[in-house]
Amino acid sequence: MLINNLNENTKNGITNYLFCDNEKQAKRFHDIFNDVENDVVYKTITTPLYQGFIESDLKIACYTDHQIFERYHKFRLKSGFAKKQAISIKELTHLEIGDYVTHIDHGIGKFGGLQKIDVEGKKQEAIKLIYGERDILYISIHALHKITKYNGKDGKAPKVHKLGSNVWKKLKQKTKSRVKHIAYNLIQLYAKRKLQKGYAYNPDSHMQLELEASFIYEDTPDQFSSTQDVKADMEKDQPMDRLVCGDVGFGKTEIAIRAAFKAVDNGKQVAILVPTTILAFQHAKTFRERLIDFPVTVNYLNRFRTTKQRNEIINGLADGSVDIVIGTHQLVNKNIIFKDLGLL
Repeated sequence: MLINNLNENTKNGITNYLFCDNEKQAKRFHDIFNDVENDVVYKTITTPLYQGFIESDLKIACYTDHQIFERYHKFRLKSGFAKKQAISIKELTHLEIGDYVTHIDHGIGKFGGLQKIDVEGKKQEAIKLIYGERDILYISIHALHKITKYNGKDGKAPKVHKLGSNVWKKLKQKTKSRVKHIAYNLIQLYAKRKLQKGYAYNPDSHMQLELEASFIYEDTPDQFSSTQDVKADMEKDQPMDRLVCGDVGFGKTEIAIRAAFKAVDNGKQVAILVPTTILAFQHAKTFRERLIDFPVTVNYLNRFRTTKQRNEIINGLADGSVDIVIGTHQLVNKNIIFKDLGLL
């Protein structure tokens, strides 16, 4: 039947396009047509397509491999609805009747189970969603990528509105508006940062190279490249804003130590913010051990420090005798003044 349709299209001046998910599917078509020894005129395009269509004005006929072979298609999702958010078949089987789900077009509803419905004389599996005023929406398995399990505040049930109401539309518009506002503010912030001049640190000194050479482990490729990127940022005359991400034990602290030392080597002070009091103590211990052979003063602030110790550290930051300070939110206290803070 497919071959007949393709040949009929060719007679009528219509160009046939077969859309395939990958090169293997395209080769599958070539092999099939070669086996039947039929002179079919067509073009394969390795690009996913939702469904086939015929456009008479343009004289083109588009077919999809998943429709021809009658199999489920794994759709590529729009960037606005992240793949990690979309529900999977496995997750669908774990949903219970009454669980809340979010449909990207229709909003929040309740999962009503899987149900077979009649579509043009054929039985198809569909997802039943229940909305306000007992409205029912059936979603094809093919549209599974539009659904995600609802994740809201713990213990608080979301409001479920009736289908067709403009509540969900307004909520999405409001959210988009807020996101645009945040994006606008971020653009302004980064534009101001681009215009501002920062302190350009000098290239690595002999002491910097000596510190890095004294590291007892060999740098991993990522650790080395991250260190180079951080130092390159510091040597620019623009304010630095860099995130170093890595798993536990992969050398992030060593990168921070090298960056901090570069700042101190250039006559600047360094403040390191940590989330917990114990982490402040641990990092202070690590920094001191690592910098023991260099003229660097490291101290830390947390709630376990006595009033006398706190005052000594605060005075040291003000007169420049403390080079690196590690602490919790106490570091952002308005009473703490740095002589010349160069890196946070």
